[in-house]
Amino acid sequence: MNRKIEFLAGVAIMFGMSANTVSAKNNNALSEIQVVAQDNTKLKTNRPPMEKRLFVSDAVEKKIKEVKKLLKDNPYLAWMFENCFPNTMDTTVHFDGKDDTFVYTGDIHAMWLRDSGAQVWPYVRFANQDAKLKKMLRGVILRQLKCINIDPYANAFNMGPTGSEFDKDITDMKPELHERKYEIDSLCYPLRLAYYYWQVTGDTSVFGEEWMQAMKNILKVFHDQQRKSGYGPYKFERWTTRTTETMANGGLGTPVKPVGLIASAFRPSDDATTFLFLIPSNFMAVSSLRKAAEILNKVNGNAALAGQCTTLADEVAAALKKYAVYDHPKYGKIYAFEVDGYGSQLLMDDANVPSLLGMAYLGDVDANDPIYQNTRRFVWSDDNPYFFKGKAGQGIGGPHTGYNMIWPMTIMMKAFTSTDDAEIKQCIEALQRTDAGTGFMHESFNKDDAANFTRSWFAWQNTLFGELILKLIDDGKIDLLVQAKR
Repeated sequence: MNRKIEFLAGVAIMFGMSANTVSAKNNNALSEIQVVAQDNTKLKTNRPPMEKRLFVSDAVEKKIKEVKKLLKDNPYLAWMFENCFPNTMDTTVHFDGKDDTFVYTGDIHAMWLRDSGAQVWPYVRFANQDAKLKKMLRGVILRQLKCINIDPYANAFNMGPTGSEFDKDITDMKPELHERKYEIDSLCYPLRLAYYYWQVTGDTSVFGEEWMQAMKNILKVFHDQQRKSGYGPYKFERWTTRTTETMANGGLGTPVKPVGLIASAFRPSDDATTFLFLIPSNFMAVSSLRKAAEILNKVNGNAALAGQCTTLADEVAAALKKYAVYDHPKYGKIYAFEVDGYGSQLLMDDANVPSLLGMAYLGDVDANDPIYQNTRRFVWSDDNPYFFKGKAGQGIGGPHTGYNMIWPMTIMMKAFTSTDDAEIKQCIEALQRTDAGTGFMHESFNKDDAANFTRSWFAWQNTLFGELILKLIDDGKIDLLVQAKR
């Protein structure tokens, strides 16, 4: 399908229309969107009409109006913010009005623990201003805990026990699972969200029995996947022509030496790891376990379980110091992307977060850490095999979308982790230029043609873009945003 028509199909789904309906009407609709995209005086929201929006927060709507006024001298950026920031709520949030919230990732109608945790994260700051929003966020956390307790090795879940297209995967599939790719970060994002929600709201009601059971399951998975006493219970194989969609050695992956790090079968991209000790995810495990320990101590009064979290975090942190660093002849000491404990190190970065670039955004390393700064220079260079640069832009991709496809998420991560106004401005300008005139972020775009993109409806990147704009406004960089033209 033509990428611009594919965008229309994605918008149509957001608006409650079928993709076939759009295809039949694409000539008129495409002309209208092209005019909207090219003429700032005719910019109209690409949000669904109010009656089609899945969830509405008064506090978020108020903020959108405020930001549009602040960015009135850059109408295109204001338009993008209005489209992107509420996209998770507009199109993916299914809240029962009580205590359960299921969040689609976008065009795939399943809930990824990672994506959902990232998608609603920027709304937490408004929770105390909107009781309904607070309840919805609470529902996301409770649903995530339930999912972990269904299967802590799964990354994506169905709304109910409906089965999935991946039922034939050679692993312990259950009807509640959409996919069962074990990824460290899938267990970390819910901890990150719950901790932040607690910090902002003071609400401890999410830390009940489901929370305690989830923490026991997370600790068991992490201990088992240190592989000190065998390989653990997890295996995964898929009938596929893509090597990144299955695990070697009968589903166990490539060998690792037990050194204290935690094995991850898959990356945040849902691609199989080459060496199972995925460094950015191990850093996220350390920070997430420390957050969990604080909750367990202060809220649950469970010093024993909190101690287990702290002990494991300390062990992984020590192993990272010993095994995660590579002395690069050009950049000095940098963090490797993956290691195996035997001495092998993979030097690259992938677009999905946690990534090496994104570690400072997550707070897993200090942005001023010299090793991180060296790593940051490495990953944004031709020495990173998945860094691409072309006529349309530059950034990092990965095996998930293949050669020459840049993820806007990486441009956002560069801006999130930068202290250089010129660099930040370049990032904002690049994000404005590479939306293909749609007003939305996409999964990836071709380095030479931003109109050649993947996934017209990917809520994580949309909401993350809004989060970045709010951060820059909070940092006093309104003038920078206004001056950043397409």
